[in-house]
Amino acid sequence: MKTSFYKPLGLFFLALGIAGVALPILPSTPFILLAAWFFARSSERWHRRLLDSELFGPMIRNWERERCISCRTKAVALVSMLIGGGASILFALEDYRFRLATGLLMAIGCATILWLNTCDTQTDKAQS
Repeated sequence: MKTSFYKPLGLFFLALGIAGVALPILPSTPFILLAAWFFARSSERWHRRLLDSELFGPMIRNWERERCISCRTKAVALVSMLIGGGASILFALEDYRFRLATGLLMAIGCATILWLNTCDTQTDKAQS
């Protein structure tokens, strides 16, 4: 049951997380962490692939060991959302409803990132 239910959810959240790398209003961090959680319960192979990833591995290990994300990860997530999303609001979107929706999504993404615990410096250095 877990494999047939959790693995597709892991793939779904992984796809959202990868999309979040390219789409500034969509935060990748929470989706990658969700994907890792689902894979840890359904597919050791996919979980290992995420842990071995140079891009996502350190973040996932921090989360699984300490329930935190690094200050650098938070900064990159917030700055990329604010720059990309802000540029979209200012230059790409004309309809105020789309601007408001984008601003709301950005606010939710920023709040989510800020809500997550920040790793202390020692945890950050141990993962480097």
